[in-house]
Order: sequence, then C-alpha cells, then structure tokens
Amino acid sequence: MRSTMRMQTDSDADRPRLAPHVRLKFDRARQQHVLLTPETVTVLNDTGAAILELCDGERTVAEILTELRDRYDRVADDEVRLFLADLLARRRMEVSRG
Repeated sequence: MRSTMRMQTDSDADRPRLAPHVRLKFDRARQQHVLLTPETVTVLNDTGAAILELCDGERTVAEILTELRDRYDRVADDEVRLFLADLLARRRMEVSRG
C-alpha cells in the first residue's frame, strides 16, 4: 500500500509551476518526457507531461483543468489535483496562492 502526503492544491485560483531546481525535458533516447532534479530523473507518461507543460505559474488550476478537458475526452479532476499535490509534497513544484 502506498501512502501519499496530500498537500492542498485544491484551490482553483492556485498557480502551479515547477520548482526552480526542476526541469521538464524531452529525452530523445527514451522518447519520453522526463522530470529532472539534481538527484533524480522521473520518466513521465504523456498525461503527466501534458499537465506539467501547462504549469507555468501563470495558469490557475482551473485553467489547467479546462485546457486538459479541451484536449482530452475524459479528465479526472481529482487525479490531476493528486498528481500536482504529490509533486508539491516532493518539492518538485511550487504554488502561488490565488
């Protein structure tokens, strides 16, 4: 069983962005997006990469969810929020409070 520390990103006005020490890159060798930190490389699936590409510190959580709904047939808001909360808990993301 996996335990996940939940930090709040449930305010639609929050503006998530990658932490300064984190980079989103496309790894040509893997043919996938990766999240780079000084200590780790996290391979992302297409959905994770799509979410993170929208996390620019300008868009709100509500705007990110709207953009994802425009792109995809089915978007689980709770799963997107949990993904963002997990990155926030692991200090890979920062949030400006709306």
